[in-house]
Amino acid sequence: MTDQSERMQNISENMGKIKNKILVMSGKGGVGKSTVAVNLAVSLTYQGFKTGLLDIDLHGPNVVKMLGINKKLGISENGKISPVEIPGELKVVSLASYVDQGDPVIWRGPMKTTAIYQFLGDVQWGDLDFLIIDSPPGTGDESLTILQTIPDLQALIVTTPQEVALVDVRRAINFVKKMMRKPIGIVENMSYLICDKCGNKMNVFGEGGGKRIAEEFDLPLLGQLPLNPEVNVKADKGESIIVGMRDTEMERAFNDLTSNILQRVEL
Repeated sequence: MTDQSERMQNISENMGKIKNKILVMSGKGGVGKSTVAVNLAVSLTYQGFKTGLLDIDLHGPNVVKMLGINKKLGISENGKISPVEIPGELKVVSLASYVDQGDPVIWRGPMKTTAIYQFLGDVQWGDLDFLIIDSPPGTGDESLTILQTIPDLQALIVTTPQEVALVDVRRAINFVKKMMRKPIGIVENMSYLICDKCGNKMNVFGEGGGKRIAEEFDLPLLGQLPLNPEVNVKADKGESIIVGMRDTEMERAFNDLTSNILQRVEL
């Protein structure tokens, strides 16, 4: 057996233990894709599902910062990589657990592909209900590799309401479809801001963009998440919305998103 075929067999066996693999992606940066990935994973974990979170945004891994992780990945007795586990038993793997903070990752395509293969095949994920995969923006090497490697991968597309985001989202959806993978649905982030003085909703980035793109591609609009400056404060402190913003509209919006996803996957 060649090294490549053995690697693909390891990936197939490892991923075969995971019921649902969901790639969280966006057409452009700045739409809150990592925020969605992190808080979806935490929400699933707190609802009792065995969940893993894989960060393949290799040049800008932010997941560990958003979860307050400062541990390095370990090596188990059988030589497999051991994920970092945070309270609630969420398993997390990110390149940021290998490199020093602030160090650039200067890699070309083949090195990125090799790293992703390791994260899929050499990590001791175990039996999971969900593996949430946070990808870099756009349709580059990382997203291409993961879509080519996992046959039953589903894609969750994150956008904001404004037209400039929708142009790029169309590319992302068509990219997923050309790879013969299933877009599970659309999430509209930063949908509205609730005024802290009057309580009214303000459409800071326009209105209805997520609904329009969902209808255009005949996909479900799975969630409309509000804009809240406190989200950035919590992320900088390493706190998720699910843990740090209990009983708020933000937490309810993420739990609604989770519920809508659960209706469309294997449990």
